[in-house]
Amino acid sequence: MKEVSTKKLLETIIEGIQNKKGQNIVTIDLRKISPAPVDYMVLAEGNSNVQVTAIADEVDDFVRTTTHVHPLAVNGRDNAEWIAMDYGTVFVHIMQREPRAYYDMEHLWEDGKIVRIEDDNVPK
Repeated sequence: MKEVSTKKLLETIIEGIQNKKGQNIVTIDLRKISPAPVDYMVLAEGNSNVQVTAIADEVDDFVRTTTHVHPLAVNGRDNAEWIAMDYGTVFVHIMQREPRAYYDMEHLWEDGKIVRIEDDNVPK
């Protein structure tokens, strides 16, 4: 099986989030930070635990069918305020608005290159 590039994985994850109307999508490029846990983080919001779960399910299904890549781990499905998905080179954080504002991960990783994704746009 052909290996999927991190760029293709990142684009596919963002498209999966957009398929379920995830909001406030941000990518953080951590490749120039040492030691960073991954190459990229993707942050997105859902309005409720139902939407957060639906976004995570869509990311899992869409990435799997498009690239044949499975997450290494998924955590947070129990209460669905914050679901984290580990794709090896990309971490995905799908959060409700309140925990997202509280943990302020953009500030935590502000040394990385932060890109805000407009609705229905994938970074080039």
